[in-house]
Amino acid sequence: MSILTDTYTMSNGVTIPKVGFGTWQISAGETAYNAVSAALKAGYRHIDTAAAYRNEASVGKAVRDSGIPRKDIFVTSKLPAEAKSYAAAQAAIEHSMQELDVDYLDLYLIHAPWPWAELGADYKKENIEAWRAMEDFYKSGRVRAIGISNFNVADQENIYNNCTIKPMALQLQYYIGYTEDANVACAQKNGLLVEGFSPLATGFIIGNKDIESVAKHYGVSVAQVAIRYVLQKGILPLPKAVNPTHIEANTKLDFTISDDDMAFLDTLKDTAPGEDHNEY
Repeated sequence: MSILTDTYTMSNGVTIPKVGFGTWQISAGETAYNAVSAALKAGYRHIDTAAAYRNEASVGKAVRDSGIPRKDIFVTSKLPAEAKSYAAAQAAIEHSMQELDVDYLDLYLIHAPWPWAELGADYKKENIEAWRAMEDFYKSGRVRAIGISNFNVADQENIYNNCTIKPMALQLQYYIGYTEDANVACAQKNGLLVEGFSPLATGFIIGNKDIESVAKHYGVSVAQVAIRYVLQKGILPLPKAVNPTHIEANTKLDFTISDDDMAFLDTLKDTAPGEDHNEY
């Protein structure tokens, strides 16, 4: 079975393909539609979007037009980071469902623990209210799993200590040289699946000479090593691309990085100068 359709099983029994196709920074309209269509043709069965990406409608149309049964495509979207009350979260959920124009979502995440304009601010009380709306969305049956994104240990524990339904997944930034170890450990200790967005550090990792040396050893690209590294860490990677050639190349992950090479990659720091981080 292709790595694209191999699955992890989340704590509630829902299965999720081990590699997803990310759509952050892919413009709405033809660009997003064509990228998602190409990804589905290349074998991806897990598509990740968000209200903040402003491309939900294009992503949803590509999913509907693909000819692939809906049950065979895992679709994730995210609650806007600014929706920090029960009512605001409810309204945002309904808007995303209308934009995507699908009957249900497979995974829905709180996009961040603070509004994007207030990175690092304390919204613990408000996140509890937003999570209550997430729980009700889950209980409605219109989403198969719920979770969180960009949450640090304190913000994670705030949810775990005040929820009725525990999150099933945490999505965070994860790439060679930047692995958010404390946040990953906290999530995994609490039974969450961890997803890694930007495994290529939004392209900044391409051209890294140390990773290039490892890639040459296996006859693959830096991008392929970067994605495979995340997989071998037990994290679900969400690579993004718009060029069909790159989309296809990023699916070629049928190789194993040796323990020695993984250990070497673990020593690398600052592999993507210029990349921004959301960790606070």
